[in-house]
Amino acid sequence: MQVIDRIELYHVTAPLPAPFAPSWMPGTIRNSVTFYLVRFITDDGVEGWSAFTGAGRERVGLGHMLADLFLGQDPEDIDKLSERIHIMAVGGNFNWWIEPAFWDIKAKNAGLPLYKLLGGTDDRLRLYASSGELREPPARRDEAEKRLSEGFDTMKIRVHDWDEKVDIEHISDVAKHMQGRMKISVDCNQAFRLTAKGDAPMWSLDRAKRFADAAADVGLAWVEEPLFGEWHEEMAKLTAYSRVPIAGGELHLMGYHELARMIKMRCYNIYQPDTMWTGGVKQSLDIAKLCHEEGVEFSSHTWTNGFGFIINAHVFAASGFAKDMVFEYPLNEPGWVPEARDAIIKEPFMHDKGWFNMPQTPGLGFEIDHDKLARYGKCFFTASRKEVHWMPETMADMG
Repeated sequence: MQVIDRIELYHVTAPLPAPFAPSWMPGTIRNSVTFYLVRFITDDGVEGWSAFTGAGRERVGLGHMLADLFLGQDPEDIDKLSERIHIMAVGGNFNWWIEPAFWDIKAKNAGLPLYKLLGGTDDRLRLYASSGELREPPARRDEAEKRLSEGFDTMKIRVHDWDEKVDIEHISDVAKHMQGRMKISVDCNQAFRLTAKGDAPMWSLDRAKRFADAAADVGLAWVEEPLFGEWHEEMAKLTAYSRVPIAGGELHLMGYHELARMIKMRCYNIYQPDTMWTGGVKQSLDIAKLCHEEGVEFSSHTWTNGFGFIINAHVFAASGFAKDMVFEYPLNEPGWVPEARDAIIKEPFMHDKGWFNMPQTPGLGFEIDHDKLARYGKCFFTASRKEVHWMPETMADMG
């Protein structure tokens, strides 16, 4: 039986070409893409990779836990490995982002791209351009025109102002400017509060209703996360009220069971779980299956890094929704661009005139650029079935 023989953990910080101010983190300016990278290697040399966003040193103690739980295990026993990730969650460590690395190994063993192993047949995904920053109306109009010229037929913008009239003005201006040439959606970033460096408004149900009315009046494609993520009852009321589809679901750490409750409550019209947060590949596909059964829509969230993008692309391509729904493509020039987001991946995941061509190589479908990994990354933990090595001398370089 093939077993996991070795684990490596890296902390990676790669520069962005320009500062990036994410709308969901008020007061924050990012100059790099930062993440934790895991590499599982089997006793016969098959590698599985995954990575998850990280602000600093918050995951440096993860190695010993991974070694105890996964060394010597069968990498294809996804149910057992998922149970062990859940054991970590019970202890307060939510690490569903690890699970796709096992699928990477399983698909490589099968000689198939992951989405084909999962039963997917959609080789091309229609994309929507997903912006990440707040912008004034003239700049937003220019951005929309540029995305349209590149082949995108849908773009998602951001709003996050204290004054709801400003938010309504922003969606109305760009929607009217595009005059039906492009679909516009909006992310309100109300489902979670990342206010460590700057405060932000917290919308009430009444404010969300007024915003949904304005969005419907100008023909928006959907309104994303206009209420706090734990307000399930209020979400259901808003969705029942709204004339425009309401979307969300990216960061529900309880995974399938919480989202299944929300689906049955009709909290949203469109469910957007992110595999890296909401239970891994298996649970994400279970969510997609339930969406089919309940007659609601599904389209994965992807705003993390290149690993999160491609893993969610495999899930979406296997979900059965790819023929009718659009898939998120993060793009916010000049700071957040594919070449920087995918810094240690040999071939960045570029769009093709608003479409994405799924990789056809086995597994997740990418190669690590080991020269760039050595330049931007620090290996701080390695373990095999014979020895464990934690490297504290690298910690000063991990901030």
